[in-house]
Amino acid sequence: MTSQKKRKGESIDSLLRKFKRKIKNEGTLKELREREYFEKPSETKKKRLKAAVSRTRTEQKQNELT
Repeated sequence: MTSQKKRKGESIDSLLRKFKRKIKNEGTLKELREREYFEKPSETKKKRLKAAVSRTRTEQKQNELT
């Protein structure tokens, strides 16, 4: 569980900003969104493959431009 303690004289806004940054860095929110609905293993593989293809295409475009 992620927690952030308030220091003396610290505003709520800065505390909330730190908390959100901490959650983002830990990947808690991303994991929560992924687990919201069950995804079959085959769907997961398809997503990963699609992301890999997309990544390679962008890398190829970058290499062509330089």
